Amino acid sequence: MPFFCYLLECADGTYYAGWSTDPVRREQQHNTGLGARYTRTRRPVKLVYVEEQPDRAGAMRRERQIKGMTRAEKTTLIP
Repeated sequence: MPFFCYLLECADGTYYAGWSTDPVRREQQHNTGLGARYTRTRRPVKLVYVEEQPDRAGAMRRERQIKGMTRAEKTTLIP
């Protein structure tokens, strides 16, 4: 089973990082209010970056790294 780290851009221009086995499904969950508390008041969100990871631990580790980045650093990830 593949694991992914993803970055969402919220309606207010902020970014949210997370991990999932299906980033597209997870984006839909965030947009219906079933995602993280942070994104519930910042909808709609848009999936702007996805990075495949070798395992769940790797995806969680990368999520923490991205959450620790500055906004400018996160922006450089987006193609």
